[in-house]
Amino acid sequence: MNPPLPHAELIATFKRAEAEAAHKSGLIKAAATKGPKAIQKAVETANKAAKRRDAYAKKLAALKVELKD
Repeated sequence: MNPPLPHAELIATFKRAEAEAAHKSGLIKAAATKGPKAIQKAVETANKAAKRRDAYAKKLAALKVELKD
């Protein structure tokens, strides 16, 4: 039986934040047909998701956890 990975919860949270950031960035293209206000809102949302992803990446880096792609 393998022992649980250290910081597994933080890694899982980072992976979810990474996927969310990628999804939100993709929504910008979909908002392009809806006008400038929709585009601006999508960009703001994507930026917030990217900041969350970067914050988790920073925490993992501080713990010296490296993720393999």
